[in-house]
Order: sequence, then C-alpha cells, then structure tokens
Amino acid sequence: MASSFENYNKRRLISSYFSVVLSIFLVLFLLGALGLFVINSKKITNDFKENIPMTVFFNNDANDSIINAFDTEMKNAKFIKEYAFVHKDSAAKNNVDIVGKDFMEFLGFNPLQNSFDIHLKGDYVNADSIKIIERNIRKNEMISEIIYDKELVDMVNENVTKITFWILIISGILTVVAMLLINSSMRLSIYSHRFTIKTMQMVGATKSFIRKPFIWRSIKLGLIGSGLAIIGIIALAIYVDGIFPSLGIAKDYVSLGIVIAGVLGVGILITWISTFFATQRFLNLKTDDLY
Repeated sequence: MASSFENYNKRRLISSYFSVVLSIFLVLFLLGALGLFVINSKKITNDFKENIPMTVFFNNDANDSIINAFDTEMKNAKFIKEYAFVHKDSAAKNNVDIVGKDFMEFLGFNPLQNSFDIHLKGDYVNADSIKIIERNIRKNEMISEIIYDKELVDMVNENVTKITFWILIISGILTVVAMLLINSSMRLSIYSHRFTIKTMQMVGATKSFIRKPFIWRSIKLGLIGSGLAIIGIIALAIYVDGIFPSLGIAKDYVSLGIVIAGVLGVGILITWISTFFATQRFLNLKTDDLY
C-alpha cells in the first residue's frame, strides 16, 4: 500500500516537472522565434526589397561603348546590389520560351531593346531614393525608359513599419504571458511541497535555507526548458535558411547568439523569481491555511 502511494507521488512529481519544462519550452521557443524575427527584420525586409527589379532600356542607337560606360557606372554605384545586362536577342529568345511563339517571324525584325536589370540595395528601395536614382540615370540621353513597380515599393515600405510595430507589441504581450505561465507552473510544482516547507520551518530552518533547494531545482528545470527552446530555435533558423538561403540567419552567429543568450537568461530569471515568491508565499502562510 505504501509502495503504491509512493509510486503515485513519484508519478505526480514527474508529471509536475514535465509540465513545468513543457511550459518553459513552449513559451521561450515562441518568444525566441519572435526575437529572432525582430533582430533580423531589417535583413528580411531588405531581402524582399532587393528582389524588386528596376529595368533600364536603351535606345537602339546606343553603341557598345555607351553600354560599357553605363556598365562601369553601375559597377561603381553604391546603391547597386546586383545588375545584369540583357541583350535584345536574349530578351527575344526568352520571350519565345515564355510565350511559345516567335514574334520576329512575322515582324521581320527584333523590336526589343538592350536593357539592364538592376536590383537596388534594400536601404535605397524607397520612393525618395528611387526618384533620385532614376533622375540621375535619366541624365544619360541614350536611355529610353526606366520601369519598376512603384506601387509595390510603396506598399512594402508601408507594411514593413506596421508589421514591425505589431511584432514588438506581440513580443511584449508574449513576454508577460511567459512570466505568468511559468510562474503558475512553478507555483503548482511548489504547492505539492507546502507541508514539507512548513515542517522545515517549524523545526527552526531559516527561510533562505528552505528556499535554496527549490530555487536550484527550478533553475535546473528552467535550463532544461531553455535548452529545448534553443534547440528548436536553431532548427527553425536552419529551416528558414533552407527556404531563403540569401538571408543567412543560421550563419549570423551574433544575432543567433543574442537570441540564445536572451532565451537562456529569461528562462533562468523567470524561474528564479517565480520560485522565490512562490516559496515566500508558503513560508508566510499559517499552518491552518495550508489545507
């Protein structure tokens, strides 16, 4: 009978520890994932912006020397992420591959123009900067047209500000929720030891002596939960890099290190604070209030 009761208590204790570790893991993983997004938000935004192309078309009168001069100018320009020259014959071939018909057969000539596909650096993909760049490029009299998606540029810049704001709000709310959930889990874990706490107090043990083993145990649980959350965050970073290799989130060891340190610190700090106040509550209770 006694053995059965002991096994029951042991299972209940393991279940309590498991729920604490699970709560810490889930909350810290979500918090770390949001932190990873916030830290890399500029990189993510710039990666999207840098995929918005600007196409510069040249008049048919533009000779090789003019095109080579423009190529050199783009190579030295500080606002260029990357660019590529597209010969009109290559453009015609690509058009045939996409449409499936050779329009030059019935036209008798190639109406397309030589062009440059330009991708600007993310910091320059905004309405004001693009206007200045466009104005400078148009100084070349051999350029016939410059095309880019102005509406997409405006939409991206507007939405980035909104998304960043709401991510910060959600991160703040999640931090509070994390503290409440972990605090609740730690209090439930300590609740099962309330009689032990009061017994030790009655035989003359000091509050710090009673509190110490509970705090160390909660820190260990916090480390386990934080460790699992860190593994999840690293796996998430590797997964995102697999889909978007240009971001290089998993290879940005500084940002990843900051998030890992933050998750580890929050896990230890919250469990320590929660355990301190939970044990303090039971230490201050009268014996009659324990039931």
